[in-house]
Amino acid sequence: MYRYTRLFLLAIAIAVTGVAAYAAKGAGENDALAIRQARIPLTQAVAVAEQHAQGKASRAEYEHSKQGWVYDVEVVSGTRVFDVRIDAEKGTVISSAEDKADHDDDHDRRD
Repeated sequence: MYRYTRLFLLAIAIAVTGVAAYAAKGAGENDALAIRQARIPLTQAVAVAEQHAQGKASRAEYEHSKQGWVYDVEVVSGTRVFDVRIDAEKGTVISSAEDKADHDDDHDRRD
């Protein structure tokens, strides 16, 4: 009986340690919280993107890329849509491309 109790307690200890490690890892991986470190606020990035593409922003995301942290802003200009990437440290346009269709976004998928 003592043997099963020890195994049971060991199993609980392993489970608790795993849950604690998972919770700590998950808390540090939330990219949305990283925006607190950005030098340029989201509103300024959206304004820069709208001015660059001469349109209105319909979506904006803060994400990590090869260039570092960037704002990815989707801007509608007339009948065209542009993906404008803004440097989160400098507030400058990194790239701008016409968006034919975003197959990586769930809201753009067509069935």
